[in-house]
Amino acid sequence: MPNASSTATSRRLLSLLSMLQVRRDWPGVVLARRLGVSERTVRRDVDRLRGLGYPVRAVKGPEGGYRLEAGSELPPLLFDDDQAVALAVALRIAAGTGAGIEESAARALATVRQVLPSRLRQRVDALEISAVESAERGADPQADTHVLFALSAAIRSGEEVRFDYESPGRTDDAGLRPPRRVQPHHLVVRNGRWYIIGWNPERGDWRIYRADRMTLRVPNGPRFTPRTVPGGDVAAFLSARFKGSETVNIWPCRGEVILDIPAAQVIPFAGDGIVEELTPTRTRLLAGSWSWAALAATLARFDAEIEVIGPQSLRDAFAGLSGRAGRAAGLS
Repeated sequence: MPNASSTATSRRLLSLLSMLQVRRDWPGVVLARRLGVSERTVRRDVDRLRGLGYPVRAVKGPEGGYRLEAGSELPPLLFDDDQAVALAVALRIAAGTGAGIEESAARALATVRQVLPSRLRQRVDALEISAVESAERGADPQADTHVLFALSAAIRSGEEVRFDYESPGRTDDAGLRPPRRVQPHHLVVRNGRWYIIGWNPERGDWRIYRADRMTLRVPNGPRFTPRTVPGGDVAAFLSARFKGSETVNIWPCRGEVILDIPAAQVIPFAGDGIVEELTPTRTRLLAGSWSWAALAATLARFDAEIEVIGPQSLRDAFAGLSGRAGRAAGLS
């Protein structure tokens, strides 16, 4: 059975560790005053933490002090209630990141949950989260964690990367092509897929690559001077490229229609379109897509009569879609 003295020492060690984790440097006299002990006791407690694996460094100076630094191994960590819950929630949703860490996240969550107080464990267990694979992703492979770390390191150090890339439909000559080069600027995740946004020095333009299709070559290339993506907004730039636009974040093909259904039935499927209720049974929709044919097909999914307001290109796309649908039905 622990006695009162050992219990008080353990509590003091936890308090000391908590303070060291939230501040860079602590003068010894301040720690002693906060803990209500002598500076000699603080020195002994620091030695105890070092014995447990915490890299506490003595800081030289007029007052002296201590600093908790990064070590070669991961010692036990101390979290407050909100931090512990946030960590558990983050581990629960880690399966949707596309970074290939699902099993590690599940084991980490089990470890954290095991030591949570009952009140916190109940909060975590009450949050039901199901990681569902996006239909858009299908059976696409996830990005290798080591590749993500290497790309992040290259971005921080400003080093060009060389890599082989598995382009869809081009696998027969993959070993014959020279490695690609890119100056990586941003590593982003979108719909569970990881992408590198970088400047291609050979083409003199920005390029986007899927991280799960990259096989990195070593060593990295030369250092480069960072650039700013067009418009200065990484999210807007990425969204614009996925819409088929080289400059602004808008669809290259935009059209306006009136649908003979209530607005409430349009809104869930309008995406980033603009919905306006005209009457309780008629709705105006301004929507866009990467091609006129794709826009016509998207609008045709609404089970309603469609009146095209414009432009003529959208009417022509509906005419083409009508012809193909008729042939598919054996009407012509």
